[in-house]
Amino acid sequence: MLKGISPLLGPELLGALFRMGHGDEIVLADAHFPAEKYNPYVIRADGVRIADLLDAILPLFALDDYVDDPLVMMKAEPQDTLDPAVEKAYRVPIDKHCPDAPAITRIGRFDFYERTEDAFAVVMTGELAKYGNIILRKGVTPVQS
Repeated sequence: MLKGISPLLGPELLGALFRMGHGDEIVLADAHFPAEKYNPYVIRADGVRIADLLDAILPLFALDDYVDDPLVMMKAEPQDTLDPAVEKAYRVPIDKHCPDAPAITRIGRFDFYERTEDAFAVVMTGELAKYGNIILRKGVTPVQS
């Protein structure tokens, strides 16, 4: 345990966040996501909800402000509908730690899988919400004075 670091962030996830560079992406995946099919670097965070993980990660993680879409989620398939409570729950920690963050961009399922292939890592969570996956694009960490 470390002071000021959420216990939800284990050593492997902390190491991944530290090693990521500007423009690298990390996928916070729901429990249904086929992570290992799309990316070889999978970190387990079983039982952890994504909103809670966002609240743990975002105090340590600068979102990329050089792109329009540093936050990306999946669009619903035509036969499905999105539960607006999922994005609303994610916006709470996003707005708390990154008040200038833009709206979350939605992309199709296969485009999301393609982005996952190029992501730095995938974090498999215990999130059960359908279409609960989110991609975070890392920005430049501000210099502390």
